[in-house]
Amino acid sequence: MSDLIYRVNMSNLSFSIEEVPAGWMGLGGRGLTSTIVASEVDPECHPLGPNNKMVFAPGLLSGTSASNSGRNSLGAKSPLTGGIKESNVGGTSAGIFSKLGVKALIIEGIPQDTSSFYQLHITKDNVEFIKVPELVGKNNYFVLDAMLAKYDKKVAVMSIGRPGEMCMLTSNISVKDPKGKLRSHGRGGLGAVMGSKKIKCITVDAADYKEVTIADPEKFKAASKIFTKALQENPISGEGLPAFGTNVLVNIINEAGGLPTRNFRSGTFEFAENICGETMAENIKARGGDTTHGCHAGCVIQCSQTYNDKDGKYLTSGFEYEMIWAFGANLGIKDLDLIAKIDALMDDLGLDAIETGVTLGLAVDAGILEYGDGERAYKLIAEDIANGTPLGRIIGSGAGNLGKLYGLVRVPVVKNQSIPAYEPRAIKGQGVTYVTTPMGADHTAGYAVATNILNSGGYVDPLKKEGQVELSRNLQIASAAVDSTGMCIFVAFPALDDPACLPALIDMINARFGIAITADDVMNLGKNILKTEHAFNLKAGLGNASDRIPEFMKYEKLPPHNVVWDFTNEEIDEFWNF
Repeated sequence: MSDLIYRVNMSNLSFSIEEVPAGWMGLGGRGLTSTIVASEVDPECHPLGPNNKMVFAPGLLSGTSASNSGRNSLGAKSPLTGGIKESNVGGTSAGIFSKLGVKALIIEGIPQDTSSFYQLHITKDNVEFIKVPELVGKNNYFVLDAMLAKYDKKVAVMSIGRPGEMCMLTSNISVKDPKGKLRSHGRGGLGAVMGSKKIKCITVDAADYKEVTIADPEKFKAASKIFTKALQENPISGEGLPAFGTNVLVNIINEAGGLPTRNFRSGTFEFAENICGETMAENIKARGGDTTHGCHAGCVIQCSQTYNDKDGKYLTSGFEYEMIWAFGANLGIKDLDLIAKIDALMDDLGLDAIETGVTLGLAVDAGILEYGDGERAYKLIAEDIANGTPLGRIIGSGAGNLGKLYGLVRVPVVKNQSIPAYEPRAIKGQGVTYVTTPMGADHTAGYAVATNILNSGGYVDPLKKEGQVELSRNLQIASAAVDSTGMCIFVAFPALDDPACLPALIDMINARFGIAITADDVMNLGKNILKTEHAFNLKAGLGNASDRIPEFMKYEKLPPHNVVWDFTNEEIDEFWNF
């Protein structure tokens, strides 16, 4: 079964199934989404207009038995940053796309009749366009339940909540996971792009799929065994993440003085112990929750969990560090149960945790709420954002826009996208990634925390600027390549430390397709992806001046280390000389 391109035109509700162009054959995931967006989307187009496109693409190893290969990529022009965007997610969509032989799903155009929302139902050799008036105004779990009932649970489901319908820039796209809960194509406002195309949900039918063909099964099996062993024996991916989830980082980053607190005014939070991974794990065990499971099939890291309330009733799952930071230290909230309640609401509405949390932190400076007031934060989301009140739409437009409307100076964004849970003044390699990645401030684009804080792949002092540009560049090149394989970003930890890990990954790709790429080929792929994305952004008007940290971080000293952002523009611009 050969892979094909499924192209959907919302303007006339038609579809075509096309052969894969020769130049796209060796690409998957981010490499394919960014290549298609760069070649088919006008960088100057309005992101919510008819000329933007959404491109879904599973990774090169998605749908195989390779450990942690269940990621699906989504590309488009971001309405939040104005530049190119790739967002990848776990869940069930990548595996089903791969097994149906869908190399990429390209969605273009906007319906002439904008009064209706549609469900796209993808099956082998067909795309159905179904009007869904009964789903309009409903949120993700309602949609998910309706689709699972309709198709007897044999579908991947991708949907938007009400904020996505309203094209809010904090909206994301939610994806069904193996346990019937939700994961997110987060960051960049891609839920708004889906809403602009009048698509409420996409279902991908697993009924007629065939298992992915492996060119050399024995070689694949041998390489897969080595790769899995590397993941399981690494202290971070094999011990820390399974035991405490990504929230293991709260205490680690707090102790390093890099946990952004109360809208980036300090690097430590005095109530970190209340919201840390260790406390979360204790609560989960005491309340009969699930301390560890995977967000997609084949995950051996198992960093997700199910979090129950004090009565043992389900509250949320996939309770992640970024969410807990954004509504914890960033908002001065120390009640982990209240943060979990907000997390569940955010999943249902389809809101980006980082963008929404940072925007609410900024809303304190605007006088809209006070630090520590979790109930008020919940109401602003549940009542204002969900119902699209004027205030809700302002908050739903993201931190950069709220800052402009309220005349605020301390606005922690890069390319209009909120800075995540690592203080760039105290973890400088991560700061270089924030300012240089084409994606806007994004921690996953080049995770320098690994080497700055976790001593993975060596050590570069997080408080000094020496070596940080090179570190970030190397990690961004590697990350772009890994994002193309369908692998989870956390395979980076063993890849940095275990010399057998990366060769095994390359061997799996070669065995899957019957090819013979080398480590140099993989690095060149990463370089080409970054250059393709950067070229798109330059044409979209995002030049060197957009690769800058917020000015207040250059003159405000961050306690406890009393550090500032001390890179010159010339040092940052040197990033692109490769």
